[in-house]
Formats: sequence, C-alpha cells, structure tokens
Amino acid sequence: MPGPGTSGAKTALYPMWNSPMDIGFDFKYSVMWESIPTLLIGMKWTILITIFGLLIGFLLGALFGLMRISGNPFLRKLAGTYIESVRGTPIMVQVMFIYFGLPMALNTRIPPMIAGIVAIAVNSGAYIAEVFRGAFQSIDPGQTEAGRSIGLTGLQTRYYVIWPQAFKRMIPPLGNQFIISLKDTSLLVVVGVGELTRTGQEIIASNFRAFEVWLTVAILYLVMTLSLSKVLNLLEKKMDISQ
Repeated sequence: MPGPGTSGAKTALYPMWNSPMDIGFDFKYSVMWESIPTLLIGMKWTILITIFGLLIGFLLGALFGLMRISGNPFLRKLAGTYIESVRGTPIMVQVMFIYFGLPMALNTRIPPMIAGIVAIAVNSGAYIAEVFRGAFQSIDPGQTEAGRSIGLTGLQTRYYVIWPQAFKRMIPPLGNQFIISLKDTSLLVVVGVGELTRTGQEIIASNFRAFEVWLTVAILYLVMTLSLSKVLNLLEKKMDISQ
C-alpha cells in the first residue's frame, strides 16, 4: 500500500495525474481546419486594428518627430515627454489605462475596439516619432545648404530635398514597427477586443482543444508577419534603399 506522498497516493487523489506513458495525446488536424473560418474573422480585426492604429500613429509620429527636432524648446520638451512616457511604460498598462482609466476620468465609456486602436496609435506614434527624428538627422547638413544655395526656401528644401531621402531611410524601421504593432494587438485580449488571440480563446472555451487551436493561431500570425516582411523587402529593393 503506497504511503503518503507516493505516486500511488497522487494518482488516487488526482486520477488524471498518471505517468507520462499513460497519457495519450490525440492530435486532430480536423480541429485546426474547423477553427480556421472563425479565426480568419479574428485575423481580419487584427489587421484592421493594426492598419488604423498605425495610420494614426504615423500622423502622431510625424508631428512629434518634427517637434523633437524643431528650434522651439517648448515643442522639443513636449515631444520628448510624450515619447519617453510611452516608451517607458508597457503597452499592456497603456491599454488598461485607456480602457479602464480614461473612462473614469472622462465619465464616459470607450468601446473596446476604439480603445485598442487608440492604444496601438499612441504606442506606435512614440516609436515612429523617433524614426522620423533619426531619419531627418541622418541626412547630411550639406543637403540643406545645397537646397538653399539654389534658391529654395527652408520649407521647400525640406519637402523636395530632405524629405524624399529621409523617407527612404524610414521604410525599414517603419516596417519593423508595423510587425511589432501587429503582434501587440494580441494584448488587447485583456479588454475583450475580438482580434485573433481573443477568437482563439473563445474557440478553446468551446472545444477544449488548446494545442490545435493555439498552433493554428500561431501559424496565422506567422503568415501575416512573413507576408509583411516579404512586401517590405520588395519595397526596399524597388526603392534601392541600401544605396
């Protein structure tokens, strides 16, 4: 008779805790195929949240990036405060603050989808601002002098001379940010946004097939990120960014 603390006692108390040889895992491909149509709906929302979030984030990044390199000390300080505050806090905290904190302060309710888009926009905007700053500051100052020497104004020099060169240099880091933000949408599961990860959770709650469902979710994320990487590589080659 096994004594306390032996494997026999553990099996008696917890019938499902058998030895590894007794556990038979039955992998079912059918679960993956059956999950795909529903997961594609979540995938659609993941892509839409990423696109709208990054569009707004790009505008924020452009604004604060230009403020960061402006000659106005107040604007530089304001941009620096925004960038460091966002980059210095986890995006999970930002999502929770936007969805749970702001509504209390504003005495209103923010829909989960809107909160998710705002969170992605605010977070990506801070990183894109640094991309803008770095790209513009990487252009040789002689380019500005050359533009002014042929009679262009400061604004015209930035638009016709500096901006085209800086934009080419922004593409690789902007592409990386796109991929990062796409994966960050999985964190929106904490506020109930129906993106890909949340959809996977809901499927598992109904069929209890975590291995197959999470494997399918991972494959769909991989398809999205690899496809995006391929498009970015083609764009870089088309624009001869390395030259």
